[in-house]
Amino acid sequence: MAKPRRAPLVALLTANAISGSGNVITMIAIPWFVLTTTGSPGRMGVVAFFTALPAVIATFFGGTLVDRLGFKVSSVVADLASGVSVALIPLLYVTVGLPFWALIVLAFTGALLDAPGVTAREALLPDVATLAEVPLERANGFDQSIARGAMLIGAPVAGIVIAAFGATTALWIDAATFACSALLVALVVPRQGGVEGERAGYLKELAEGLRFLLAEPLVRTIALIVMLTNFVDAPIFSLVLPVYARENLDGARDLGLALGVFGAAALTGALVFGVVGAQLPRRAVFLCSFAVLTVMWWLLALQPALLATLVILGVAGLAAGPINPVIMTAEQERVPEELRGRVFGVTTALAFVAIPLGMLVYGVALEQFGLAETLVASALFYGAVLVVMTLSKPLRQFGGAAQGPAR
Repeated sequence: MAKPRRAPLVALLTANAISGSGNVITMIAIPWFVLTTTGSPGRMGVVAFFTALPAVIATFFGGTLVDRLGFKVSSVVADLASGVSVALIPLLYVTVGLPFWALIVLAFTGALLDAPGVTAREALLPDVATLAEVPLERANGFDQSIARGAMLIGAPVAGIVIAAFGATTALWIDAATFACSALLVALVVPRQGGVEGERAGYLKELAEGLRFLLAEPLVRTIALIVMLTNFVDAPIFSLVLPVYARENLDGARDLGLALGVFGAAALTGALVFGVVGAQLPRRAVFLCSFAVLTVMWWLLALQPALLATLVILGVAGLAAGPINPVIMTAEQERVPEELRGRVFGVTTALAFVAIPLGMLVYGVALEQFGLAETLVASALFYGAVLVVMTLSKPLRQFGGAAQGPAR
């Protein structure tokens, strides 16, 4: 009997940790670089837009390329290409100069190339988990813990590096993280995905992924739920909580504390699910998590003091931690290997589509109606989605795998 092969799983999770930390540095360093080199918040907003937009495009169309090239090759190529795009920003700036249009092109290209790499590593996870004889719930729990940990740790580290050495140094470090991630996957993770022989046309393969998504009830329902809840969830950190901290707490200091508590609790929730998730009923975990988040919106609408706010966000973070591992496990079990790239890409694109719209709507709502009214509307919206989830027949399939790697 073959022994479990743990090295590929460890390497993939480590690569995700390194690449995720690099993405956090990018998220902070590029806007700061723009602000310090141009002095223009407006130009910073333009670059932020062209950094966010490619994620929707690349995940939708890039998933099919991931299937065609293979998961390992796609991950390595995407990391290397993203690293080159990021490295060119400080390189051009300190040598021949960096016009604003070139900065936009490089930021757009880096984000465009990074998204297929994320999809490819997600598609690799079921296979390396099977080699390691690790349940998918545990592998996804650890993977999502790493993602949340990268944000929790990477953001302050990026701030320290930028403050001590400047944004250009942070961008060089970011480029190095992509190279390290590519090297780990290239050397340790076995090749998976990529169908041998004659291939159908690109558009035909993309259409196959869309047809599978439309025909698979659970995966389709999950994609729609994530799209709806991201409309509400994404603005909470960048819009709602800053306004909440300004009006009810002690400004930026308490905002940082609140975000830290939520992030640490979400990391803990994902870790706990990674350990015990295989023994838990997935549908119950999923519904309970969203029920707690619904209650969070109602409690925040009361605008309590700091301590109560921290308790609310801490409990909400614990509940939020298992959501992504549950979703990823269900999708990985049901999507055939040859379709993983394009299906995961489309579902991720659907999730991202609602984020910029949510930012726009919440910005208007906070300005026109106020914080309390916006929080109540969010609670009502979340409650309506929770009722739909509770009554949804496809979500009753959460407990078992339709197809996919052996458990």
